[in-house]
Amino acid sequence: MPSGNVIRGTRVGSTPDRHAERYQPAPCRTVAYWCRNDHHTEIRIAADVEAPELWDCPRCGLPAGQDAQNPPGRARPEPYKTHLAYVKERRTAEEGAAILAEALANLRRRRGRPTT
Repeated sequence: MPSGNVIRGTRVGSTPDRHAERYQPAPCRTVAYWCRNDHHTEIRIAADVEAPELWDCPRCGLPAGQDAQNPPGRARPEPYKTHLAYVKERRTAEEGAAILAEALANLRRRRGRPTT
């Protein structure tokens, strides 16, 4: 005899039987995109939302645009930056020297050495 907590007649991804009574789907529209490799992609977005200018092609990963005759070119990847490069963007050389001097003074004080 089966237990009483078995769910019957459902599968993963199934929808409720009476979904029309519970909600009204939002109005949508289809927007087409083309990439440099002539891949055509259509996405559905809400009717009252402005479509993005670029969309990543799901087949090749290149940027895709809405103009089929003139698709966007390959996006230039940003070069790899080291941690030091990011720090140099945020701090001037003078700020870096002041922070280093403060850190060295704290270290010397903890070790019991006189600060110079």
